[in-house]
Amino acid sequence: MAVIAILVLPILAVAVSWIDRSGRAAPFVTSASSLLTLVLTLYVCGRVLAGSTVVAIRDWIEVDGLGALILLLVAIVGFTATIFSWGYISVVSHNARQIRVYYANYSLFLFSMLAVPVLVQPNLVWTAVELTTLFSVLLVSFENTREAMEAAWKYIVLTLMGAAIALLGFLVLFWAMRQSGAITYTWAALNASATSLNPHLLKVAILLILVGFGVKAGLVPLHTWLPDAHSQAPSPVCALLSGVETTVVLYAILRLGPVMSAAPGLDMRKWAIGFGLLSTGVAAFLLLHVQDYKRLFAFSTVEHMGIILTAVGLGGADGYYGAMFQMLSHAVTKSFCFYAAGAALLLVGTREIGAVRGLLRTSPLVGSSLLVGALAIAGAPPFAVFLSEFSIIRAGLAQGRYAVTGLLTLFISIAFFGILLHISRMVFGEARGNELKSARLPATCALTLILAAAPVVILGFYLPGSVHALLRSAALPTLLGGPAK
Repeated sequence: MAVIAILVLPILAVAVSWIDRSGRAAPFVTSASSLLTLVLTLYVCGRVLAGSTVVAIRDWIEVDGLGALILLLVAIVGFTATIFSWGYISVVSHNARQIRVYYANYSLFLFSMLAVPVLVQPNLVWTAVELTTLFSVLLVSFENTREAMEAAWKYIVLTLMGAAIALLGFLVLFWAMRQSGAITYTWAALNASATSLNPHLLKVAILLILVGFGVKAGLVPLHTWLPDAHSQAPSPVCALLSGVETTVVLYAILRLGPVMSAAPGLDMRKWAIGFGLLSTGVAAFLLLHVQDYKRLFAFSTVEHMGIILTAVGLGGADGYYGAMFQMLSHAVTKSFCFYAAGAALLLVGTREIGAVRGLLRTSPLVGSSLLVGALAIAGAPPFAVFLSEFSIIRAGLAQGRYAVTGLLTLFISIAFFGILLHISRMVFGEARGNELKSARLPATCALTLILAAAPVVILGFYLPGSVHALLRSAALPTLLGGPAK
């Protein structure tokens, strides 16, 4: 029942947000809903770690190790983004109806992301993934500026085109399953019948799904919508978009790993390494030339999706563990980066990197948060991203994949330089007299910066045993496709 409650809570928050016409109850109810969702998610993760798949409705709603990890990431970022929204939205909008619409759409977006890792039928997962687009596009265009509307339009056109391609892939996959005699269309049944599927149909299906969902995950060369959408949306929405929505889509692709590994003539790893290195490399060089600090963190998301996919391509227990660890570290760190960027935007009123200088002196909390976020997401020690990226590089070296590992290390280093080049100027540059638009940061925004910084720092020094066990459970080689080749 806990899994069902996780899905019901955001819907109840939507209902309350619409009923209360004053808009005052919406932030409180949404925050309470996201907190309860996080508590229930921790309970579900505990049951998964106890050694069992949590079954709410058999063959419909179930949670295993990988699903529990993604569910936890969505719940954590969903909670912190709700708290940040409380102060942020009160500053950018005083229209009661607009506030109600924001929180209603926010809860619907959160519901759609929570649904992806708990559904076990691929066609329903596709539906939930596309619902994330439909609900989030309304949030991307929330501020109703020309740039926001243009970003929302590009976002929905490109991702819905990808949705159509992915849907065709799932239909071909279903056709291949029916030809093999399988009846139940679930991830488990698909894995069990992988060796008996028509290899030609399977290749076509996998290619269509990888391309279609690759658009949604922001993989190069299908990434062009992501920097616009992830920079124009309200900052708490950016935290969800970059922190977990892209990871949720990547989760759907990873679910096909066992099928491609078991089927004759298919090898996901070559495709994963190719797309992964291309995304990491292109994003790394784009980071050198970006002029908008929210776009800076958006391009960083493209880089990290590439790193995760490359880790999956490396394979082996260490490679898969590194991919899961990278998902975790990226989610908590990137969301924190967007909270820091949102706080900076509230204070200075501009997203232009060149217009912000001396932020550490004019606002120590925001300046230090932006600096910590930049160091953490760039992969500097002792933060969590450094450990996850180090584990991926170590896995590549252990397998003798020196060319792949060398290119990955080079691209990560370029991205590191690009991020720190821009953020250091914003934080340490000479302060200007007219720098601050607002002298005071909303209390909930300041609180969120502290809350969100905690896992970023702690996971760099200490990885709790339960978190390690969950990462191991999510990275089981039998789940993602067997030992490295």
